[in-house]
Amino acid sequence: MASDPGFVEYVVEQIGLGDELVHKRLFGEWGLWLDGRIVALVCDDQLLLKPTPAGRALLGGDPPGVEPYPEAKPWFLVEDLDDSEALRKLLRTTFDALPTPKRKRK
Repeated sequence: MASDPGFVEYVVEQIGLGDELVHKRLFGEWGLWLDGRIVALVCDDQLLLKPTPAGRALLGGDPPGVEPYPEAKPWFLVEDLDDSEALRKLLRTTFDALPTPKRKRK
């Protein structure tokens, strides 16, 4: 079941990063990009954080994992969407833990 666009807008507003956070349709669901790197997904009206050790630590060591699509590796389920500051910290910490993308050759 695809996520409701209203729910996606709610999540983006709750995170409160303004233009820093871009959300786009991705394979029938939604991807959230921070400064060009995908950090989260919204699938089945759930916020899923890209798995990193730093994100795991912030979520309490053993966060529930959800497959965004069949046979995918699990992403961390973010259950508390009410704390905007915690959501911003989660996304920024995940961003910082991701490798810098390689430059594309022209």
